[in-house]
Amino acid sequence: MSEGFVASASRTWSDRAVDRSLSFAEVLDLPGVDEHMELGSRFGFMAFHGGNLERRTEWIAWEAAAKSGSSVYSVTQPWGTRQHYPSSSVDPTHSAALGEFLDHCDTVIAVHGFGRHGHWDDLLCGGQNRELATHTGGILQRVLPERYNVVTDLAEIPKPLRGVHPTNPVNRPRQQGMQLELPPGVRGLTPAAFKFEAPFPHLRILIDALAEAASTWTSHREL
Repeated sequence: MSEGFVASASRTWSDRAVDRSLSFAEVLDLPGVDEHMELGSRFGFMAFHGGNLERRTEWIAWEAAAKSGSSVYSVTQPWGTRQHYPSSSVDPTHSAALGEFLDHCDTVIAVHGFGRHGHWDDLLCGGQNRELATHTGGILQRVLPERYNVVTDLAEIPKPLRGVHPTNPVNRPRQQGMQLELPPGVRGLTPAAFKFEAPFPHLRILIDALAEAASTWTSHREL
């Protein structure tokens, strides 16, 4: 994915209303939908609401995986398509690539985007692996600007965004994983960010922090 794409994506992607009428399996069969999987280490990144739905999430997952040697799985929707299926319905029985990815990985970070009043600067660290959430959240809070609030306490995360359902793919690997919900600002999807020809600086800091979290996860657990 080119940096030029990242700089201009929010100005070219469709802002049509989200449609919830199709299942995960049906979306995979739509024209222009891209399913991507690469196996690296036993740590993985996911972004199965990528492209025109939760914008830049797949790019964040790809970049963090590339920097850390991690595995990655993504589903990217094209311009004009905004189909949202529940995370709990993203079933590996409908995708051989997803099944292979989940079998390979011990733990994962699933990257999502959200926008909610009262949470515009919050990064929400959900999922069943609370140790990974604390580990990753600590790195994010340390390196991101002070305007951002990294939430690792499940009780402070809105219930629909906690990512703790057992069939959510983030929780299917052997050690489960962390669901990371990112607001528009840190993804560079604000007017102030459009002036940057290269990726918005906060976005680059975010990617580097996620790569650090993945690279240090094994050694962290061995301390």
